[in-house]
Order: sequence, then structure tokens, then C-alpha cells
Amino acid sequence: MANLMLYAKEKGEKRFGAVNMASGTFPVGLMYATLVPEAKLDILKQRASLLHRMNPDITFQIRYAGTDMLFVPVTQMDLVTKYIGGKEEGIVKLNKLNSAEWAKTRARVKKAVKDMADELIKLYAKREASKGYAFGQDTDWQNDFERRFPYDETDDQLRCIQEIKADMERPVPMDRLLCGDVGFGKTEVAIRAAFKCVMDGKQCAVLVPTTILAWQHYQTFRNRMEGFPVKVDILSRFRTPREQEQVLEELRRGQIDVIIGTHRLVQKDVKFKDLGLVIIDEEQRFGVKHKETFKEMRNNVDVLTLSATPIPRTLN
Repeated sequence: MANLMLYAKEKGEKRFGAVNMASGTFPVGLMYATLVPEAKLDILKQRASLLHRMNPDITFQIRYAGTDMLFVPVTQMDLVTKYIGGKEEGIVKLNKLNSAEWAKTRARVKKAVKDMADELIKLYAKREASKGYAFGQDTDWQNDFERRFPYDETDDQLRCIQEIKADMERPVPMDRLLCGDVGFGKTEVAIRAAFKCVMDGKQCAVLVPTTILAWQHYQTFRNRMEGFPVKVDILSRFRTPREQEQVLEELRRGQIDVIIGTHRLVQKDVKFKDLGLVIIDEEQRFGVKHKETFKEMRNNVDVLTLSATPIPRTLN
């Protein structure tokens, strides 16, 4: 679709490296619409830095729609980043270099972001003013459930568990972010919050970005809650249409205590009898619209968000 190359003007044009753009993931220049795979872009930038020390005339050559090209000095390569926008039918349209189309696109995006920010302010104001459900103190079953954890909790785990429980016991809808690296025990913290929710007769929804992760969580939650009167189920494309209908019906009747699923949980035909807690895992892999749509549908429930990605990276 397009190429990003390194060139040096020394005894003619000498090509140092090229990245083929047929893979379907692209870069964006700050001033113009351009395309490049992120992993290969990082490698190319590293190569450019090394070569620049030997030859300061090295530049990036970025090809646009048609025959348009732009030479970017290596000293300005920070202006080239990965394209993370939506793709309609898997196709990204390239712009011409001197076209006003890219400026119009950026203007539309800025307006859409502002509109969404206004909606979020109203949503969170509404959640803060609304009366939520105050969960009760830990039961004997809760204490027994936590004692069955086969590992020693870390100090951070214990602190987060206590803070989340305190939030759940307040009459204001919880909106807490739990951030930690992979393997640091976020899932166990979420499982204990889900169990506390179920012990008060409420339902818990666990929203994950992929079907594989949904299946992994389904196995983990089910095995962890084995021996207790808690029914855990899954809703994803791995289930047949008939199985999905059965799960939806049991959700409506309150026969499922913990439901784990992908974006399927956000669809309008998903109804709960008494939802009390929403857990969103790997929130950085969801679009803002998906997460906030879920909150809008249930604006008086507690929300626990899990992420292994520090906030500054999610804002990049």
C-alpha cells in the first residue's frame, strides 16, 4: 500500500532499509497522513539513529497516495507514529501530500473527542449523584473463600482488596482502577470482589477483550469458586446461538451469578436480573465507547477496571 524507507543522498540515492506496508497496520505523521507497522517502525528508527551518526544526510522517505513523497530528516522521526484509527472493511485510505483531507479528518476527530468528553462529564456527574448499592460486611463464607487461596497475598494485594471492599460498602457507585503488571495478582483481587458481590445476592459481569481471555477467566473463576453455591458462565462466540440464548435467559432469571464475556456483554439483548458489579479486564484494549456504553446501560452499579498498562501509555 505504501513504503517507508531510509535514504542517504551520497553518490546518488542509497537505500538503507524498507518496510512493506501490505500488513494492514500503519504509521501517522503529525502533519500528514502516513502509514507503517509499529514493530518494524521501531527497528527502522533505531537503524536510522545509528546511520545518522555516520551520515547526517539520511532521511525517511514516506510515500503517499499517487506519486507523492515526503523526505523527513532523522532528527524529526519522532513525528512518525503508529496509526491506531479504525479501519472500514480492513482498508485505510491514503491521503495526498498537499490535500486538505487529512486536516479535515483531524478536525472531525477533535470535535468527536470533545463531544465524547462532554458526554463523559455528564455520565460521571450522574454516577456520582446517583444512589448505588451498599454491600454488607464480609460474611463467614467470604472469609472461608479467602482462606482457601493457595498462595500468600502480597501487601499490595491486601491493601487493594480492603480499599475495594470499602468502596463497595459505600452507597455511591464505585469506579476504581486496579493497575499492576502481569502476574502480580489482579485477578485474585477481582475474584474476591466478585464473590463479595454474589454473597449479597447480586450478579457480577466480567468484560474482557478477547474470547481466549474470556475462556481463561471462565476456568479460573469457576475453579476458584468451586465448592460454593456460585454459578459461573461464559458468553462469547465460542458458544453456539442456542447456548447463548440459554445463557441470556438464565441471566434474566438471575440463575447465573458471574458472567464472563467479550463485547457480546455490551449488546442490547443482554439483561440482568440484579447486576451489582462490573469488572473490566485489560481496559486499555477496549475503546472508550465500549466501556462507557456499558456504564451508561448500568449507571448505578460498581465498576472495577483492571489494567497492566500504566495510564501515561494509554494516553499516548
